Amino acid sequence: MLIFSFLFFCASPRAQDVPPEVLRQREVKWLDMLSNWDKWMVKRHKKVRLRCQKGIPPSLRGRAWLYLSGGKVKREQNRGKFEELDSQAGDPKELDVIEKDLHRQFPFHEMFVSRGGHGQQDLFRVLKAYTLYRPEEGYCQAQAPIAAVLLMHMPAEDAFWGLVQICEKYLPGYYSAGLEAIQLDGEILYALTRRVSPLVYRHLEKHKMEPILYMTEWFMCAFSRTLPWASVLRVWDMFLCDGVKIIFRVGLVLLKCMLGTREKLKACQGQYETMELLRAIEPRYMQEGFLVREVLEVPVSERDIEREHHVQLKRWRKNRGELHCKSPPRMHGARAIMASEPPSRQDLRQNPTIIVESPLPPPQPTPQLKKSKEEKSKKKGSMKKAPPVMEIPNPYPLSPSILHHQRAALVCASICYIPLPKKERTTILSRMYNLRTSIPYQFRTFHTFKGTSLACKHVLLSSET
Repeated sequence: MLIFSFLFFCASPRAQDVPPEVLRQREVKWLDMLSNWDKWMVKRHKKVRLRCQKGIPPSLRGRAWLYLSGGKVKREQNRGKFEELDSQAGDPKELDVIEKDLHRQFPFHEMFVSRGGHGQQDLFRVLKAYTLYRPEEGYCQAQAPIAAVLLMHMPAEDAFWGLVQICEKYLPGYYSAGLEAIQLDGEILYALTRRVSPLVYRHLEKHKMEPILYMTEWFMCAFSRTLPWASVLRVWDMFLCDGVKIIFRVGLVLLKCMLGTREKLKACQGQYETMELLRAIEPRYMQEGFLVREVLEVPVSERDIEREHHVQLKRWRKNRGELHCKSPPRMHGARAIMASEPPSRQDLRQNPTIIVESPLPPPQPTPQLKKSKEEKSKKKGSMKKAPPVMEIPNPYPLSPSILHHQRAALVCASICYIPLPKKERTTILSRMYNLRTSIPYQFRTFHTFKGTSLACKHVLLSSET
C-alpha cells in the first residue's frame, strides 16, 4: 500500500521517460512564457497550445495551471478573500457532507491518506470556502476530486481560485442543483457521437442508453476518477488550455474504442452489458501516449460544441421549458478567459511563495583606499589588455532573495540526516515534499528537487522497519 501511494507521490509518473536535457529545455521555455504570459497568449497562443499538448513540466505544472485557468488574475484581484472565507464558520449541513467525503478522495495518496492530515484539512478549507463564495450553488460531491487534484500541485488559496475558475468558466452549471448543465452536455455528446462514430451511436440508440448513465462522472470529475494518473495530468494540461472540447473528445475516444467495432458489440447484447463494458475500460485505451494522440485527432471544435449546444438548448426548452439554473456562458479555454477579463501586468507578476529571512546581517562594503595617480599610471603601463570575454547569459540568475530560497530548498534535502524520531521525521518530510512545487524554479535545481524526492522516499519507506 505504501509503495502504491508513491506512484501518486510523483508529479508525473511518465515524466521519467523524458530525458533530463529535454525536460530542462521545456522548463526554460515555460519560465519564459510565464514571465511574459499576456504577450504569449495574444501573439503566440498556438505555441502555448502545442506545449500544453506535449505536457507541462511537472515542476511548473501548478503555476501553469493557475495561469491557464485565470486563477492567478482572480487571486490578485481578490486579495484577502480566501482568508476571509476561511475564517468564517460555514453552513453546518454543508460542512457535515464535506467531512464525510474527505477520506474518499485519492485515499492512497500520501497527502490524503491520514484522517485529519494536512491534505484533508486543506481540502476541507477549499471546499468550505467555495460554499461560502457561492452559497446559492453550495457543495457538490464531484467538486472534491477536482479540488484534490489542484491541491496536489498548489497551495490551498491557489487551489481555491483554480476551483472557482473551473466551476464558473470551464464547466458552468455542472455543480448546481438539478444538474441541468451536465444533462445538456450529455445530449451534446450523444449528438457528436452520431457524427464521429455512427456505429456506437446506433448501438446506444438501440438499447436506449441515456448519456447521463455513463458520462456523468467522466465530465463532472474531468476524468480524474477514470483515467490513470499520468493520463489525467496530460488531459488536464490540454483541458485548461483549450477548454471543455478536450473533455468531449476524451469521452468520444473512450466510446469509440470500447464500442467502435462489431466484434465488441456482439458481447453487449443489452443495456447492462454495455454499462459494464464502459465501467471497465481497457488500460491500453487509457494509456497516456495513445489517448493524447487519439484526442488530438478527433474532429470536434469549439464551434461544433456551441452549434450543438444551441440545438439541444432549443430542444430542451421545447420539451421541458426554461432552465431553472441560469449559468454564465462557457469559456472555451485560457485565451477566451483572458479576453473576457483582460489582466494587468501587476496581476500577472510572479511572486515567490516561500520567503526565508536570513539571521545574518547584510555584508558591509569594504572601504577602498584611494590610490595615487603614480600607482595607477604604473599599473596601466605594466598590464596588457586582456582579450574581451564573451558573457554567456545565465538562465537561472541568483539574487540575494533567491539565495535565501535556495537555503530553504537545501533544508528539504538535508533534513533526513537530522536525528529525529521516525514519526516526526516522516511528518516533516512529507510536508516539505508537498511544498516542493511551491518553491520557485530558479533555486530548485535538479539536485535539490531530486534529492528532496529521494530523501522523502527513503525515510518514508524505511519508517515501517
